[in-house]
Amino acid sequence: MKTLKVDPRAKALIFDLDGTIADTMPVHFHAYNKVVAEYGINFTPELFKRYAGIPAGQTIQILNDKFGANMDHEEVGQVKELEYEKLMHQIKPVKPVVDLIKKYNGVLPMSVGTGGHHRLAWKTLEILGLDKYFDILVAMEDVTHYKPHPETFLRCAEKMNVDPQYCQVFEDGALGLQAARSAGMIPVDVTEYYTVTIGI
Repeated sequence: MKTLKVDPRAKALIFDLDGTIADTMPVHFHAYNKVVAEYGINFTPELFKRYAGIPAGQTIQILNDKFGANMDHEEVGQVKELEYEKLMHQIKPVKPVVDLIKKYNGVLPMSVGTGGHHRLAWKTLEILGLDKYFDILVAMEDVTHYKPHPETFLRCAEKMNVDPQYCQVFEDGALGLQAARSAGMIPVDVTEYYTVTIGI
């Protein structure tokens, strides 16, 4: 297993949550699959990867447009999140990322920038015993524009009081990596450091 490294330019670290700190992707996939199957939608791993990092309600709206469905995006998005919460006990840590978090705890400022809900994000960190390492978490409720817009990561930088160019972002999703680049930050694709599974 390769070891993640901090860039010499970095003065602060920003971590995506799902698929980066926590191997939640199989759990999210099963939750989506169960909920949208009731509407006759075949939610494939390929679709899931394409929309990774987008809030649930927005993903449901995308699926409506793609499949000509008529799901209430807010209601079905909430049902998906409830289904996900039932399965959260299955979450496992992404070891190379967690090792880095523990190594740089108290050395560099760190924050979490996620497209998920505040409550579930903190619960994820608590399940993994990692909530004690973070004071700053920017979630979907904190921004107007979601990834690939850079707002999530720019808010993290602002809260850490570090210029964006000195922030290193650890991400697993294409949209998140795009957001990091748009923010002028140092992006790292963590999927090069562990095996991604959807759990099907």
